[in-house]
Amino acid sequence: MRADELLRRYLEQRRELGEQELVLDGLSVDDVMRLIGAGRPKSASDTAVGANWRDSLRAAGAVESTPLADMPAATSPSPIADRGIIDLPPGIVVGTDARELFGGDLSRCQTIDDVAALVRACTRCDLHRTAKNPVPGEGSPHARLVCVGEAPGASEDETGRPFVGQAGQLLTKILEAIKLSRDDVFIVNVLKHRPPGNRNPRPDEVDACRPYLVRQLEIIRPTVIIALGTFAAQALLETKLSIGKLRGAIHRYHGIPVVVTYHPAALLRNPAWKRPTWEDVQLARRLLDGAIAVPPP
Repeated sequence: MRADELLRRYLEQRRELGEQELVLDGLSVDDVMRLIGAGRPKSASDTAVGANWRDSLRAAGAVESTPLADMPAATSPSPIADRGIIDLPPGIVVGTDARELFGGDLSRCQTIDDVAALVRACTRCDLHRTAKNPVPGEGSPHARLVCVGEAPGASEDETGRPFVGQAGQLLTKILEAIKLSRDDVFIVNVLKHRPPGNRNPRPDEVDACRPYLVRQLEIIRPTVIIALGTFAAQALLETKLSIGKLRGAIHRYHGIPVVVTYHPAALLRNPAWKRPTWEDVQLARRLLDGAIAVPPP
């Protein structure tokens, strides 16, 4: 298939997901579609533009970012121009930055290990009856970045550790691409036990597990949260919006900036999503580095 047709398909997919920005900084999806002649009848000039779409985009002022798929594991990410407060749509704000949101045993938890001990003894919902092991989360108790996924899968249920399967290996590479190791961050799921058959979590199960996650974040107090996948983003931000609508904004969860991106398992199914994921994790990296002044809520 010709390169311009591959690009056309990719852009159409991005637009259908409701996304407006491309990894080519400075041009919207619609701008690029017009430049390559997509969305209108083809002409002789369109053929010429389509055949040289990379040159056309560069001539229009687009700057190519390095996609995650092409990043060596330990290299620095491609720089994005430092612009202070960047032009992003308003994000969702959940909760406040107040500490000690819960009473009872959770309020007495002073360390991540204290929370993990409560998770291991948890019977708040029925998931503990079918799961082999609880998965409270792991990583640095002083992490500046927390990665939040949906729920443990089969490998996680066997080991009691988050993101250890094939998707977890990809997450490790994603972190390495922004100069972080698993030991530098804290990795956790919304649910602490595996739902039977990897089914979607139920609202009552999310409600039962939510206090543990909030207390973990209260204790760690990270600089940034990355929400991995639709469910984690919707559960954290208490919304039904699609991931295409949630990406590209800085949200807040109890005062902590949240960046939404695709789940690593989704990238294994659809490699085209590696490019927007790379864009998202660069945004998280810039937040960590203080290169972005977070817009007020």
